[in-house]
Amino acid sequence: MPRTKGDHEARRRDVSEAVWRVLAAHGFGGLTLRAVAAELGATTGLLTHYFPAKRDLVAYALDLLTERTASRPRRAAGDGLAALRAALLDILPLTAEATDSNRIWVSSWDTALADPALSDDHARKYEQSRVRLGELVSAAQRLGELPAGDPARIAAGAQSFVLGLVVQALFNPTAFPPRHQVELLDDYLASLASPASSGGDHPASA
Repeated sequence: MPRTKGDHEARRRDVSEAVWRVLAAHGFGGLTLRAVAAELGATTGLLTHYFPAKRDLVAYALDLLTERTASRPRRAAGDGLAALRAALLDILPLTAEATDSNRIWVSSWDTALADPALSDDHARKYEQSRVRLGELVSAAQRLGELPAGDPARIAAGAQSFVLGLVVQALFNPTAFPPRHQVELLDDYLASLASPASSGGDHPASA
């Protein structure tokens, strides 16, 4: 019998799930056609229909990670500082699902740094995140919840803080359990809201 479009879509979903399971278990370092084929219970020949080369598999895995991350439920929040806090909490590995996504994403850095096109794609994703955070910072400033300052610079600092916290929590989850991550983020946001932290346009003293 000829294959239908439904058959093709079902097979593609099976492949996607297999890729995701390999990523969750082994990261990008263990992502190979052979590993995905074994997870799928298929031959590597079948997978070359979807991924003619290893780079195609890696690019697809990154797209899959972005899609899964975007589809995760987001925290409901109002405007201003509460919305900024919610957006930053959504990045942290506070749940098993978020931890898996962050582990996979961090494992992709080495692969992306070795490939200029993938590296550029990562840079664009981080830039898009900073732009969104900058919009939230601007909203909090308009509400008087954050002091005046360059929203883009504040957003870059917030992104850098939360990504650093992600790495520490992944490497040492005992020292950085979810509750402590939230506490550290709240401390950071409190320092941003303090009038004493509004001198960001001045050079740091030596």
